Amino acid sequence: MGSRPLPAVLLVLVMVALIVGLDIAFFRDHGWARLLLNVGIVLVFGAFYLRFLRE
Repeated sequence: MGSRPLPAVLLVLVMVALIVGLDIAFFRDHGWARLLLNVGIVLVFGAFYLRFLRE
């Protein structure tokens, strides 16, 4: 378990930065579109984690 947390932490940091950046840049006044985009991003990053970073 020594080197596993670092890629997961980096993945979460990139995901948060992407969500916040897109929310501020494009979806500030669009509530439902913003929610759907955020859920979609989380699902894509979750699938990436399960496919490539899971032991």
